[in-house]
Amino acid sequence: MPLSDSFGPLNGRGKHKYFLIMTVDEYETIRLIDFEGLTQDQCAKQMNIGRTTVQGIYSQARSIIAKSLVEGKPIRIEGGDYKLCNGFTKSCMGAGCKHRFGKNKNLEESE
Repeated sequence: MPLSDSFGPLNGRGKHKYFLIMTVDEYETIRLIDFEGLTQDQCAKQMNIGRTTVQGIYSQARSIIAKSLVEGKPIRIEGGDYKLCNGFTKSCMGAGCKHRFGKNKNLEESE
């Protein structure tokens, strides 16, 4: 999960009535590809989803970031289609698991 869930302009001009919403899975593609430097294929494997799915999620995330920068609108990260890995499930490799992300509906993994 992101350390901060809201981002926006600092110039203080006007109050925004709404935030652009970026989902947690969109945030994760930005984190893995742009921050961690993974390829889309590596990102797909890390998130346990298809590469074409990553392409769509990544494209949408970049569009949200661009709209925020150009139009000066704040972003809030929430919701999406994800499951958090606790490191102790069949799909994980134990406590040292790097599989932080899997596909499901807003559920923490407790299996």
